[in-house]
Amino acid sequence: MKFNVLLLTALITVTGCDKIAPYPVYGERLEGFEYPHPIKEYKFTSQKQKISMNYMDVEPQTKSNGKVVVLLHGKNFCGATWEKTIHTLSHNGYRVIAPDQVGFCKSSKPKGYQFSLSGLADNTYNLLKNEGIQKATIVGHSMGGMIATRFALMHPEITEKLILVNLIGLEDWQAKGVPYANINTLYKKELNKSYEGIKSYQSKYYYNNEWKPEYDKWVEMHYGMYLGSGKDIVAYNQAQTSEMIFTQPIAHEFKNLKVPTVLIIGQLDRTAPGANRANKMLSKELGNYPTLGKKVSNEIPNSLLIEYEELGHSPQVQAPDVFHKSLLKLLK
Repeated sequence: MKFNVLLLTALITVTGCDKIAPYPVYGERLEGFEYPHPIKEYKFTSQKQKISMNYMDVEPQTKSNGKVVVLLHGKNFCGATWEKTIHTLSHNGYRVIAPDQVGFCKSSKPKGYQFSLSGLADNTYNLLKNEGIQKATIVGHSMGGMIATRFALMHPEITEKLILVNLIGLEDWQAKGVPYANINTLYKKELNKSYEGIKSYQSKYYYNNEWKPEYDKWVEMHYGMYLGSGKDIVAYNQAQTSEMIFTQPIAHEFKNLKVPTVLIIGQLDRTAPGANRANKMLSKELGNYPTLGKKVSNEIPNSLLIEYEELGHSPQVQAPDVFHKSLLKLLK
């Protein structure tokens, strides 16, 4: 599916800076942001709505090994964020499927939609079924790790291997005492997002405050949808999925996984949705990935834990060479 959309530019004053910085403006379905590979469209009906789930389907760029890898993005990410991983895998003989989940990026932004991890996993399963895929390695990052876990629990017969990259949901935040925030509250927060706020958050949690210019486009990708005419539905879907993540824990079900599972954990990650609502003592305890990774790995039968001591929440972006070396070894 191609979009012939004029890429606009917003001139916005950056707080604390005298310069006027141009930020690209994207449509509610990320129109104007170029993906590294052509987009395919899976159309279906869900909750009485016509839905389009867009995805990249990249064929092997060398001799095919007959294997399929599915890459599931996180909440503040898109299928495009996997661009270097797609390149690496396709040039090593893998077919790669990288979808944008419903409510995210280039896929539909439905109104009045009930978001659930199981529902998103089911959409992904049906997409693979539509493509005739009978076996695949499922790789999930961040929120995508929660969806991937739910996918493997629901469909172990298609899951050849499960690889979870700094997934969130290793702990049950609400059970630990983090206060609930309703969708209206989360929606208002989404509407107040700024470029600098998004960049600051990513710098702290994703890259250990070691920013590189190449990360800028991922901030622009995220922020650009908040500058366009679709800002309202983008913000509301984001609020809905934030509430979904918080109220639909998977932390108690890792023990039920029946497929070979790998946890890849950047040890400097401290991501914990809702931690800003918790008291100071609890907030400090949340998102302890070195401890959580070991705990969950011990709970999952037939699992392997890989720890990156110097990396944060997004090892595939922060240190792609290190990450891809591990990933190719795991797949083979």
